[in-house]
Amino acid sequence: MADLGTRMRLTCFKAYDIRAKLGADLNEDIAYRIGRSTAETLGASQVVIGFDARETSPTLAEAAARGVRATGADVLDIGLCGTEEMYWAVTSQKACAGIEITASHNPIDYNGMKIVKRGSQPLSANEFRAIQELAEGGHFSATAREGKVLPRAAEARRAYVEKLMQFVTPKDLKPLKIVVNAGNGAAGPSFDALADALSASGASADFIRVHHAPDAAFPNGIPNPLLPENHFKTADVVRREGADFGVAFDGDFDRCFLFDGEGDFVPGEYVIGLLAEAYLAKEPGAKIVHDPRVMWNTVESVTRAGGEPVMSKTGHAFIKQRMREVNALYGGEMSAHHYFRDFAYCDSGMIPWLLIWELLSTSQKSLRALLEDARARFPSSGEMNFTVSDAGACLMRAEEVYGATAVSVDHLDGVSIAHEDWRMNLRKSNTEPLVRLNVETRGAPELLREKTDELTQLIKGMRT
Repeated sequence: MADLGTRMRLTCFKAYDIRAKLGADLNEDIAYRIGRSTAETLGASQVVIGFDARETSPTLAEAAARGVRATGADVLDIGLCGTEEMYWAVTSQKACAGIEITASHNPIDYNGMKIVKRGSQPLSANEFRAIQELAEGGHFSATAREGKVLPRAAEARRAYVEKLMQFVTPKDLKPLKIVVNAGNGAAGPSFDALADALSASGASADFIRVHHAPDAAFPNGIPNPLLPENHFKTADVVRREGADFGVAFDGDFDRCFLFDGEGDFVPGEYVIGLLAEAYLAKEPGAKIVHDPRVMWNTVESVTRAGGEPVMSKTGHAFIKQRMREVNALYGGEMSAHHYFRDFAYCDSGMIPWLLIWELLSTSQKSLRALLEDARARFPSSGEMNFTVSDAGACLMRAEEVYGATAVSVDHLDGVSIAHEDWRMNLRKSNTEPLVRLNVETRGAPELLREKTDELTQLIKGMRT
């Protein structure tokens, strides 16, 4: 056995992935242990490793690679890239596993890892905990061979772009004006490679690039476009340039956020309905997976388009598993994670805006016009977070107050309570001492405000 010394308690392992403040909670030694434990636990012979634009990401990637190589496995090094590029490299290269060094939209003094196994599948809970236990114990198997580092950045980028191009028909793409905000994260170089491929295929647009170059200092703030205080960074440019729509990426660009032609932010649940309808026009009767937080518009859109809506617990591992179980064509979460069967059931931030570009081109309607009816028919509150002392008691109290007269009560993910004209979902955070609330109504903005205010007061009363 190869013993690395005393046992370490690793607090960087969260519900789905690895992330922590840099220093004692995450450093090169820990990255080495995790890389080695991942390869050994999964019995890997080849592991893809990529990293985002953060200052510490290349060194953490190198440390994880040394850990992988210590097991005898080879590292397929794909360099600076988005998480979805790592996903596709695992599938296209037929690797046994993949690791992306990224903290996405977390503060600048954080970093982390996202890990998948063969076929770009998420780890099971048991596999994830086995990796943690081996990394903490440090009792690794001895190996006679040290693995190699195989440069695969250019090859992986080319395969990734080729795959993206299969999701649209270039001749159908009209030359729109599109604002693209990379947030100084990892998206810029990947976007440029895609834009070049589109141009070579005869499709072009007037791309207005914003904060495009990767910059570890994040001079324009951490790229988290979901936060309302960050919307202006894209919205103002859309308005100033008279663009058809805008796209903003988070740090590792596995999510994209859309802005209509007037610069207004488009909530993720409406994008799900739009993409579902576009997909169902190509494959009638297909299954579409969605999360339970805000769902009425999605269910109606899918049903109206002849598809079958399938509900899943929130979270990428659950969505991907459910999609595989039912062979779903597409899956979406209101948090702007969009999953595609033909992309190894993985989430992508590049595919959604491409599909929206195609939809605007073929429908000859604006994004605002396409969404106007859905937003009026199903207004929603947006997700609100509350710190509480006892999340379980908070959920029970909400059910006591609103469940007795409900049409349905569901516990798939927290508690979902539906009445004839309004619905709520209240769930615990997987990573923080928070509860997360979403409220939606059937065409009743005043009722939305009323129930949102009521629930806010109820939750605030549970803080002590």
